[in-house]
Amino acid sequence: MARLSYVVTIISVTLMCVLAEELYSDKYDNIDPISILQNDKLRDEYYNCLLEKAPCPTENAKFFQGILSESIQTKCKKCTQKQKELLLTMKNWYVQNKPEQWEALIAKSVEDMKKKNAGR
Repeated sequence: MARLSYVVTIISVTLMCVLAEELYSDKYDNIDPISILQNDKLRDEYYNCLLEKAPCPTENAKFFQGILSESIQTKCKKCTQKQKELLLTMKNWYVQNKPEQWEALIAKSVEDMKKKNAGR
């Protein structure tokens, strides 16, 4: 009976390791996306950063620039719960207020993922 328990434990741990997905760092999860989106100047700085058209105004912008394409393409598979909420807030705002800019972010994410996959 102890041997069966041992085998079940080994299988459980193995499955947990296989199924566990490494998440993005939660270091910048406490940003307030609404304050950024409502400030035209700051929003434009973040947007240009995300599109790599201008330097990122903050370290958190640089972090999100690095994960945005993969996050969009994988439906936030590696996102923390807070990051999922941040992306949804951003998406909803852009779709309602600047849909052409949201489409540009989507197009960039597709292009970035093609480049990433081609490099493998």
